[in-house]
Amino acid sequence: MGTDKRPLAVLVSSTFAFTICFAIWMMFAVLGIPIKAKLGLNETEFGLLVATPVLSGALVRVPLGIWTDRFGGRIVFLALMLACAVPIWLIAYATQYWHFLVLGLFVGLAGGLFSVGTPYVARWFGKERRGFAMGVFGAGNSGAALTKFVAPAIIAAFGWQGLPKVYAVVMVATALLFWLGTYSDPAHKTPSGAGFAGQMRVLKDPRVWRYCQYYSVVFGGYVALALWMTKYYVGEYGFGIKQAALLAACFSLPGGVLRALGGWISDRFGAHKVTWAVMWVCWVCFFILSYPQTTMSVKTVGGAVDLHLGLGPVVFTLLLFVVGVAMAIGKASVFRFIADDFSDNIGAVSGVVGLAGGLGGFILPIMFGAVLDLTGVRSSAFMLLYGTVCVSLVWMHFSFKPQASPAAAPPLRKAA
Repeated sequence: MGTDKRPLAVLVSSTFAFTICFAIWMMFAVLGIPIKAKLGLNETEFGLLVATPVLSGALVRVPLGIWTDRFGGRIVFLALMLACAVPIWLIAYATQYWHFLVLGLFVGLAGGLFSVGTPYVARWFGKERRGFAMGVFGAGNSGAALTKFVAPAIIAAFGWQGLPKVYAVVMVATALLFWLGTYSDPAHKTPSGAGFAGQMRVLKDPRVWRYCQYYSVVFGGYVALALWMTKYYVGEYGFGIKQAALLAACFSLPGGVLRALGGWISDRFGAHKVTWAVMWVCWVCFFILSYPQTTMSVKTVGGAVDLHLGLGPVVFTLLLFVVGVAMAIGKASVFRFIADDFSDNIGAVSGVVGLAGGLGGFILPIMFGAVLDLTGVRSSAFMLLYGTVCVSLVWMHFSFKPQASPAAAPPLRKAA
C-alpha cells in the first residue's frame, strides 16, 4: 500500500459494515424462534421463514456485482444499506406469516452486499495481497455470531418487536459511518463499453460452475447451519434460547472471523490444495454429526445390556467448531480461485458464485425442516450436508490434476 492509507481505510470500513449487514441478514436465526411459537409454525414453515432473506440476498448478487463493476462499490454499498432500513423496521409490526416472508425478502438485500464489497475491496490491493484482503472482508460473516450474542439480549429486554427496530437504526448509522470512512477510485470501474451481455459471457466458462458448487457447500452450508443451529440446540438438548444461541455462535464465529486466515493460507499454498483439504475435513465431521441419538438393547450371556449412542453437547459443539473453521478457510479459498482466474471481471463472477452459495443457504434450511418433519431425526440435516460434500470431492477429483505447488496455476485454467 506504500504511503496510501486509502486501501486500509476501505478494508476496515467495508468489513465493519459487512459484519453489521450480515448480522441483520441472519436475524431470523434468533428472531424466528419466538415467531415460530407465536404463529404455531411447523419445521418446514420455520425453515422457509429463516431462509427467505437468504433467497433475495442470493438473487441480487449477480446484478449487484455487475453494478459494482460499472458504478463503483462505494455508492452501491451505501444505497443498498439505506434501502434495507425501512423493511427491517416494519418487521416489528408484522402479524401474519406472509408479512414476515415478504419483509424478509427485502431484508435479504443486505446479504447481497458481499458481491459489492468483494470486488470493491479487492481492487484496492495488489494480486499478492488480494486473497488476504478478501479474506479479511469476508470475515464479516462473523456477523452471524454477533446476532447470536446480541439478539437474545435485545429480545429479553424489549420483546421480539424491539429487535428489528434496533437493527434498523443500527443499519442507518452503519451506512453513514461507511460513507465517511471509504473512498472511490474511477480506475476501478469497468469501462462503459462492457455491457451486461459482455460481462455475463463468463457463464460459458466451466470453471465458474465448478466454483459455484464448491461455494454452495462452504458458504451455503455455513449460512444454513448458522440459521438452524440455535433451534437445533433448543430441540436436541433442551437449552434455552440464550444458551442455545451462545453455543451456536461457537460455529458461526470461527466460520466468519477465520476467513482472513483462509485468505492467507490460500495465498501461500494455492486455492486448489486448500479447498481440497477443507472438503475432506467437512466430509469426516458431517459423517460423525449425521449419527442420530440411538438406544439399543444388546443380548449378552449375562442378559440384555442397554446402550445409548449419540453425541453430547460438548462433542457436538467441538465438531461444529471444526466445521466452522474449515468453512471459513474454504470460503476464502474459493474466492482466491476467482481472483486468480477472473481478475478483470471479479464483480460479475463473484456475483454468480455468490448467487450459488446464497441459493444453497436458502434451499438447505427448507430441506432441513422438510426432512425433519418427514423423519423426526434432527441429525438428518447433517446427512444432507454430507451428501453435498461428497459431490464436491468427486467433482474436484475429476476436474483437477495433482498440483505440486501454487505455481502450478496455469493447468487450472485448462481444467474441464
